[in-house]
Amino acid sequence: MRDEKTAKHCKDAPWRVSAKKKNISSIYNMLNIYHNPSCKKSRAGLKFLQESGREFEIVEYLKKPMSEKELEKLLVKLNLRPADLLRTQEDYYKQNLRGKNFEDHELVKIILRNPKLMQRPVIESQYKAVIGDPVENISSLLP
Repeated sequence: MRDEKTAKHCKDAPWRVSAKKKNISSIYNMLNIYHNPSCKKSRAGLKFLQESGREFEIVEYLKKPMSEKELEKLLVKLNLRPADLLRTQEDYYKQNLRGKNFEDHELVKIILRNPKLMQRPVIESQYKAVIGDPVENISSLLP
């Protein structure tokens, strides 16, 4: 039998989170939007998410670059190869990549060094991600 002090300690333990304090399901259903504020299509995706009422986090990937592992996980969720994520209308692509063949791991490194090459916005859930162009693609991540 526990004494009152032990019982109180267990009740108030930092690892014990009440449903009132934190909605666990909302953590697992949180969306991330990889956003470039200067991009019209990215702003449209952001507006679509805001109007949906869903909770989401904005990731300004140009200011806070992704790690190689994060980009690879995102590609898995998108079910795309790195070449499919490239914005072929970017000057960097036209001058340095067009007409050349690259291995996937090479393109991942190129995207990390030149994040403007990544299509946007990308909306990510726990298990899936979509490119939000057109914005209606985002609906597949909403309940």
